[in-house]
Amino acid sequence: MFVVGNLLNAISQVIDMSLTLYMYIVIARALISWVNPDPYNPIVQFLHRITEPIFYSIRRWLPIGGMGIDISPIIVIVIIIFLKTFLVQTLHQLAMRIL
Repeated sequence: MFVVGNLLNAISQVIDMSLTLYMYIVIARALISWVNPDPYNPIVQFLHRITEPIFYSIRRWLPIGGMGIDISPIIVIVIIIFLKTFLVQTLHQLAMRIL
C-alpha cells in the first residue's frame, strides 16, 4: 500500500506546484494589463493564450459585464487557493493515512 500512498503524495505535490505556477501567471497577466503592453510581444501573447480561456469563462458567468473593472483574475486566484487548500491537502492527508 505504500506505493499508492507515495503516488498520491507525488500527485498532490505536482498539483500544488502547477497551481502555484498558474497563480503566478495570472498575477503577471493582471500586472501587465495595468500598462499598455505590446500585443506582438511573445511574453504578452503567451500570458494571453494561457489565461484568456479561463478568464473568458468566468466573465461569461459574471453579471457585471460593463463595469470596466475585470475581477476575473481575482476569482481565478480565489479558486486556485481553494483548490490548494482543499484538493492538495486532502490528497496529501490521504497519502499519509495509506502510508
